[in-house]
Amino acid sequence: MGIQRSVVAVPARLDSSRLPNKVLADIGGMSMLQRVLEQCRKASGPAAVVLCTDSALLKEMSENWGFPVLMTSAACSSGSERIASVADQLVAMAWGEQVAGWDDQKQRQRLVETAVINVQGDQPFLDPAVVTAMVLEFERRDPVPAVITPVYRLKVETIHNPNVVKTLLARDGRALYFSRSAIPHVRDVDPSEWDRHATYWGHVGMYGFRADVLACWSEMPTSSLEALERLEQLRLIEAGHTIATFVVDGTSLSVDTVDQLEEARECALRLQSDFA
Repeated sequence: MGIQRSVVAVPARLDSSRLPNKVLADIGGMSMLQRVLEQCRKASGPAAVVLCTDSALLKEMSENWGFPVLMTSAACSSGSERIASVADQLVAMAWGEQVAGWDDQKQRQRLVETAVINVQGDQPFLDPAVVTAMVLEFERRDPVPAVITPVYRLKVETIHNPNVVKTLLARDGRALYFSRSAIPHVRDVDPSEWDRHATYWGHVGMYGFRADVLACWSEMPTSSLEALERLEQLRLIEAGHTIATFVVDGTSLSVDTVDQLEEARECALRLQSDFA
């Protein structure tokens, strides 16, 4: 039957190891988290935009901004684990239903008919059109892949930057691997000239899950590659799931350091000046 409904899930916590309380950082008069939620709300297609958090403070603030909230455990080690822990509730919200009203057959049906789009809470300038495009990708694909994620063509100067996650694609657009290293490696060629021999793709930090796959996250063993690269999507690949991709123009700024926060604030000022 394919995907009939979609919902955006934004996992967020206050206890960030590199930049504590970053989701509350002021960026042009608005907190980073509110910016993310508001950008997601501009997208066409999702039935709801839901914050998933273990913080009572973030819950109160988000509800005041008009966004529903699902509370999760503080023990969640990743955004995917956080939203997976409330997968049934997210799907029920997409359909305007209650989990308690489902029997086993209805639960299975709703899970395979629903996409959950995971948007990180540290992307204050996320393009809503990318969320809309992901919804359309889910609706048009048959069979529906386990996961869909956006990719973009890398500029030469970012190919060897370990802070930029790369994606190795098959001819049909499937993601074969994700790495912080430049992939593919071009043998017997100086690394500065690799771009002349291969196309390098960057990964936008957004995942769309078929809800039945997301619900099984905790059953997938932790991947050794995931631990080495610190990339949770490698767990899906090692578990044998297909990650499909679609191409977008570029990525948006993710804020994980003080320097990136200052860059975000400068960007907000430029945007305000443009509209003044």
